[in-house]
Amino acid sequence: MNTLLNGLKGQLIVSCQALEDEPLHSPFIMSRMALAAEQGGAAGIRANSVADIAAIRQQVALPVIGIIKRDYPDSEVFITATLKEVDELMTVAPEIIALDATARPRPGGQSLATLVAQIRERYPRLVLMADVSTLDEAKTAEALGFDCVGPTLYGYTGETKGHKLPEQDCRFLGELVDAVTIPVIAEGNVETPELAARCLALGAHAVVVGGAITRPRQITERFAAAINAHCRE
Repeated sequence: MNTLLNGLKGQLIVSCQALEDEPLHSPFIMSRMALAAEQGGAAGIRANSVADIAAIRQQVALPVIGIIKRDYPDSEVFITATLKEVDELMTVAPEIIALDATARPRPGGQSLATLVAQIRERYPRLVLMADVSTLDEAKTAEALGFDCVGPTLYGYTGETKGHKLPEQDCRFLGELVDAVTIPVIAEGNVETPELAARCLALGAHAVVVGGAITRPRQITERFAAAINAHCRE
């Protein structure tokens, strides 16, 4: 197993992201989020954009899973969709780059196999994480040479819409762990410490937690919804 991934085994990775329409959208704020995560015990950071990763690098020495979210008119794939995004990310050299490895059509009609081959030729030592939504996608990712895989997009594709990781006691995560031999990094709707521990018990190599830690608007909405529901009873 890759030395970097081995160091993340059994650990928490905190996703520090804020999109343009969110109040905390700022490389400086995300860098401080990353510092808080490090001080709280995180072993890694997942971050979006070159600017955020560069700022985070100034605050913490933790390994980074880097992504770039960018929309393309001819594809639903938006997480590190092309070699262009990979090249941009490599200007700040994240230890891991994650990309959408779903079966959906990619920008320009490029195949996932071609993209992976291009990345491997240009950056042969780069650790690649496959964000998938199905077991078949995970198996394909392993066959293509991805170093690790996560159910990041489970519930976010047409085939899996309406599902989320915790349902039925994380059944899908357990099936994913059994389906591949590469490390599975649990990600997506891990909303409590208990659920994070459950993911590890099911065989996840590590756990990524995002919104439950770093998105206060989302956290506030959950509390407000629970309180409002109680008041209506």
